[in-house]
Parts: sequence; structure tokens; C-alpha cells
Amino acid sequence: MTNPYRRAAEAAAAISDRLGAGPGVAVILGSGWAGVAEGLGDTLAEVALHDLPGVPTPTVAGHGGVARAVDVGGVRALVLGGRSHLYEGHTVDTVVHTVRAAVLAGCSTIILTNACGSLDPSLGVGQPVLISDQLNLTGANPMCGGEPPAGYPDRFCDLTEIYSHRLRDAARSIDGSLPEGVYAGVLGGSYETPAEIRMLRTLGADLVGMSTVLESIAARHLGAEVVGISLVTNLAAGMGAELDHAGVLDAGRASAGRLMALVRALVGATSTY
Repeated sequence: MTNPYRRAAEAAAAISDRLGAGPGVAVILGSGWAGVAEGLGDTLAEVALHDLPGVPTPTVAGHGGVARAVDVGGVRALVLGGRSHLYEGHTVDTVVHTVRAAVLAGCSTIILTNACGSLDPSLGVGQPVLISDQLNLTGANPMCGGEPPAGYPDRFCDLTEIYSHRLRDAARSIDGSLPEGVYAGVLGGSYETPAEIRMLRTLGADLVGMSTVLESIAARHLGAEVVGISLVTNLAAGMGAELDHAGVLDAGRASAGRLMALVRALVGATSTY
């Protein structure tokens, strides 16, 4: 199998070739966030995600499947409309492939977004939440496997500040009402049971979802600053109505205007804050 870092470097070269060099910020749009891409700024170039080396076509509803170079108020950003998940049967290296490629293409800031369930009744549907820390409960880690090649950092990366204090301060300077929470990343495929939600709450989680935690580790390993924004699309199992993916997408559409304004301002702030 091709070394995953070599594959990421090939995808990074394709990003620079197809979308132009120079993006300092990458935005990864999760479920329910697809509409945000349309209002961030002027699209300078775009390519289907599956046309980038090693990137599979997103299969989850609500993932746009397009990579764009976007001028966001004078800041060139790479906007990735979708991601891969472990529950789709992908390997860990595939799940983090586009994030690694984005960093290797020059993106020193990674903005990760997702849809999530809330374990805290005060964090209701439609509320964006800054991720302050995470619990990786997927049973996987992108730092497992072969040692990173020469020229890359050691596998034992420091995750003390996995989500940048600087970027979280920047987000709060944009929207002082943004709460923070700990995000529990689980394998997924199915939603959690009420017993699992009680366990996660005991462990200190405020939010739960099926993405993000592996990408954040991979981005930090390569030296990028990371900020995570979760959109609460449902109360977790046992706390509200029956769960389904259509409700996730509905919540995203209802919150699109607020999310778009937040991400647009945050992209601009990352270059000046």
C-alpha cells in the first residue's frame, strides 16, 4: 500500500494545480453544512472531491462533494464540501486524507465543522458550539501504523491544545454568545443508545458525533492550528424526539445563515487575530 503521507502529498499537489496555490485556511464542511459553501465568498476554482488523488466520493447525504478555492473577504480559503467516515468502511488514513492534503498544500489553519447530538439540554437544536476538547472513542487513531517518513513530525504529537485557544478567542470575538463543549467522537453507523449517552455524559462529553476527532489529530500532528464548530442538530438518545438523518439536514438548513456568517468572519479573523 502506498505510504499515506505520500498519497497526501500527491493530493496536495493536485489541490495546488487544480485550485491554485496559496490557501492558508481550509474549511471542512460536515453534515448539514453544505449550504454554507455557497455564501462564503467568490468561488475562484472548483473540482469534484473524487477527482483529487485518494479521495473517495462522499456517500453521506448532506455532503456536497466539491472542493473549492474561495475568496472570503480577501482571504483565499480551501473549502471541502464533505468528508469520509470510518462507518462507511474507510480506513483511518482515508478519513484524514483530505485534511493532511490541505495542510501539505499550505493550509496552516483548519476549520472543522460537524453536526452533533447534544448531551446538555442547554445546548439546543440550531446552536453552534465551539469544541474545547475531545474524546476519541472511535477505537482508531491516525498516528497508529508505520512511523511517519523522514521530514514529518514524530508520531507522538502533543494534543494538550488540540483546539487552538487563539482561534477560539477569535470565534468568541465574532460571536460572544458561542458556548464551548467537549466533543465525543464515536465510530457511528447507528445513533447511540440512552445508556451510551449516560456513559458519555459521565465521561465529561457535552456533544457526540461520528467525525472530526481523527482529522483534528492528523492536522495537529502536521502543525496546523485547529478550530472546531459543532452544530447541534438533535438532542441525544433518550433526551428528545426520535433520531434520523433527515432531521440533521433540516437543522443545518434552518441555521445556514448564522453558520455562514460565523465561518466567513472566522476565516477572515484567522489571518489577522
